[in-house]
Amino acid sequence: MNSLDELERAPFGGGVMPAAAPASAPSLEPPSKKPVRDARVDVLRGLALLMIFVDHIPRNAPALFTLHNLGFSDAAEIFVLLAGYSSMVAYGGLFDRAGVRETLVRIGRRCLRIYLFQAGLLLATLVIVRIWMDLTGLTPRFGVAPLLQMGLLPGLLRGLALNALPNYLDILPLYILLLALFPAVYFGMRRGIWGVLALSGTLWLAANVDYTLNLPNAAAVDDGWYFNPFAWQFLFVIGAVLAVAVRAGDGLLPWRNWAAGLACAYLVFGLLQGGSWSDWGLPDLRPLAIAAPDKSHVAPLRLLHILALTYLIFSAPAVRRLSGWRGLRLIDACGRHSLEIFAAGCLAALIGRILYRTFDPTWPLQIAVNLTGLALMLGLAKFLDARAVAPRR
Repeated sequence: MNSLDELERAPFGGGVMPAAAPASAPSLEPPSKKPVRDARVDVLRGLALLMIFVDHIPRNAPALFTLHNLGFSDAAEIFVLLAGYSSMVAYGGLFDRAGVRETLVRIGRRCLRIYLFQAGLLLATLVIVRIWMDLTGLTPRFGVAPLLQMGLLPGLLRGLALNALPNYLDILPLYILLLALFPAVYFGMRRGIWGVLALSGTLWLAANVDYTLNLPNAAAVDDGWYFNPFAWQFLFVIGAVLAVAVRAGDGLLPWRNWAAGLACAYLVFGLLQGGSWSDWGLPDLRPLAIAAPDKSHVAPLRLLHILALTYLIFSAPAVRRLSGWRGLRLIDACGRHSLEIFAAGCLAALIGRILYRTFDPTWPLQIAVNLTGLALMLGLAKFLDARAVAPRR
């Protein structure tokens, strides 16, 4: 796996890898045709978006059973890693098919679209929270509270400048930055994949050693982005390399019994160490008395956890078959319309937080909030899917 030109000749999809293609020499030359979508990516991204909605509501009972309570990593790692994967699939081959200038224009348009969604979410959140404060006399404990303390307009302007990123609205700015850097990642990989991985890993390590290596954030106590881009870029780059490796393996990473065994063992350790045993009303089964690994900088335990999970998912043929199951179609649609579904989930979670804070999270309210929010996201995905298909019909 030396350069991108050696890693991207085989198209995505099912089937058997030709015997003449040596496993040790995959290719990275972009295919001449537009690649087929990988259903695993859309299903995983859809599940991540649904979990993000549930996790973004404090004191929410269903959050006890999402990924972050079953190990070290959570839906955010899935989202960012798949962002790198999808960027390689969407724009990697496009550089050769449409040219560098056209591809850069498309990436710029995508970044602008994500920014407009971020701006809309920020404005809607500030207005909704301000109205709630005026009606109830309550004040938010975190989230957009630092921006409102600056004043509605100054807080909005600093948020639009990405200089003040409130909780729950800080992952899209990371996505914009990483997507804008994708051309550099791609052309670096054309020269040498291992070199890009080494440089990216060095930046991740530096961010974990020196916490001051970050971008400023006026809405944070430590004046830094919660999703430290110097650390989280490593997951994005790993996702881009994963897309190339999966294509070279005819849709699958090579299965090795020893690697799968190690991955399963680590996931079991992550469950024992990271499980919410007290919240589940069970005896504490943690084997080590250590603090939870830091999320802001993707601490090593979190990184290993998402890598173990990724290997099992992308090397198992059963997972690829399952991702095409009709019962997962709506979740798949959530992944294909990720930006719109993320925005809907953010607003639904905001309403949930407001209701919980105002009336306390009783069981009937929790059921209503979660069912309504999930139904909204799945219903929107179905609508967007139908609208996308209608013109073709």
